[in-house]
Amino acid sequence: MSLELLAAPLLSLLVGYLLGSIPFGVLLTRMAGAGDLRSVGSGNIGATNVLRTGRKGLAALTLVLDGAKGAAAVIIVRAVWPGSEGLAAVGALLGHLYPVWIGFKGGKGVATFFGIMAALHWESSIGYAVVWLGVLALTRYSSVAGMSAALLAPVAAAVLGRFDLSLLYLGFGLLIFWKHRANLERLFAGTEPRVGSSKESD
Repeated sequence: MSLELLAAPLLSLLVGYLLGSIPFGVLLTRMAGAGDLRSVGSGNIGATNVLRTGRKGLAALTLVLDGAKGAAAVIIVRAVWPGSEGLAAVGALLGHLYPVWIGFKGGKGVATFFGIMAALHWESSIGYAVVWLGVLALTRYSSVAGMSAALLAPVAAAVLGRFDLSLLYLGFGLLIFWKHRANLERLFAGTEPRVGSSKESD
């Protein structure tokens, strides 16, 4: 394969990764004078841990920006290298999960996955959002809500006839489950904290 043919896929992955690896939770809490997010609660860089700083607005903004970077990666690559947006999505999720800027210790990927879905196929992202928010409201377990949404994603894509995306989403869902393995252990042990509790895990 020639270098020209490889350029678009590689650049798509790189653009996605660089956007996905922006640690908005860390940046926002630092700019707001809330300290280093990695020393708060679980040390996770996502919105759930930002909430433990007591800054609800920062947590909401982190959630939005973590989703937006996933969507932006797909939209930008689709405009520049049409047909390579799936690779941008892969790069964006991996960037969030393993960001180079902070020692490859990233977030759980739930919000970024939603942003990717919204840009790739917004119809399937509706089911993701409904399950995510619905399970969170019912259980108040952020981890259960995120994993439930990730489990639903490939099913939603398949039901809507996007079997190509279903396989991609299945891979993303498995990555998200892997990142939640400590949460699964705590859920089975009955020690997983709910959103709004005083316990400091994520």
